[in-house]
Amino acid sequence: MNMRERLKANTQNLVPAAERHIEEPTGDNNRPKTGIGLMTKLTQAEQRIAELEAQGAQSVVPVAKVRPNPWQPRTRFVEAKLRELAESIREVGLMQPVLVRRITLQDGEEYFELIAGERRWRAHQLLELEDIKVIIVDVTDADMAVMALTENISREDLTDYEIGKAMRRAEKEFPDRKKMAEAMGLSRSSLYRYMAFENLPTFMLEDLERSPGLFSGNAASDTNTVLKKFGQSASEVAADLWRQLVSGSLEQSKFAKLLEGSMLRRGAAPPTTNRDIHKVYAGKAHAGSITKDSVSFTVKLKSAILTEAQEERIRSLINELFADIP
Repeated sequence: MNMRERLKANTQNLVPAAERHIEEPTGDNNRPKTGIGLMTKLTQAEQRIAELEAQGAQSVVPVAKVRPNPWQPRTRFVEAKLRELAESIREVGLMQPVLVRRITLQDGEEYFELIAGERRWRAHQLLELEDIKVIIVDVTDADMAVMALTENISREDLTDYEIGKAMRRAEKEFPDRKKMAEAMGLSRSSLYRYMAFENLPTFMLEDLERSPGLFSGNAASDTNTVLKKFGQSASEVAADLWRQLVSGSLEQSKFAKLLEGSMLRRGAAPPTTNRDIHKVYAGKAHAGSITKDSVSFTVKLKSAILTEAQEERIRSLINELFADIP
């Protein structure tokens, strides 16, 4: 049998491409995927928590003195499960102390921030208990942020919007988003999808505060691309489509495509932008460029040309420029 005959025999039962039907992913399947890097970081975070629990000092502190992890993405807890846990604690006591760090304010007042065990702490509140068993350890803000986020990103009941909000709170603990992605075991594209919500119109964000599961990170990222492409006129069309999405008559995975299609059918064209590009040289070598248009001001410099001292000066200058902005 020659090559042509073998190929014909191997492909004779395949369904023609035109007859195939492929379902588009919806809901949670449309969220950034948990990669190997994140799973590794999750394992490391769990190991780190176990190490801290073994090394820390056990104590008992007032329940009122304990506060949630400020980088905790989870803001909603299932009441029935909390009550079930509370009943267990009422019957047999707290089997595993919560993990906290001590915070001392300038006036001498102190409280304890949770690292792990918020459900156990909330169950104590339901029971109106005065004290809770804790293990007190010392960790940095960056450690707190990484452990809180990596532990929760892969949870199915946590929305991309909640994760994105927590990431924005944690962003200042890292020198840049590249380092932040590395610390959490995420690709930069996955990180940017979680962070995409911050650029959505206000009317979307207001509804997401009430119903964070309305939009995935992928849907937010795709929508931002269309909004940036067509400008203010797209926001007005998006408001009409958003009402359909909130009512349940439009799937989030189709939102961006429908928005772009609506703009094209209206004959809208992407707005022209006046772009100014200034090339930067180090001596005679091309070092990068500074680009300004109606949307952004972008500085791109070749890392091979920058010294560590120059990089630090640039970072310091940027921080200084925006330090007073609320």
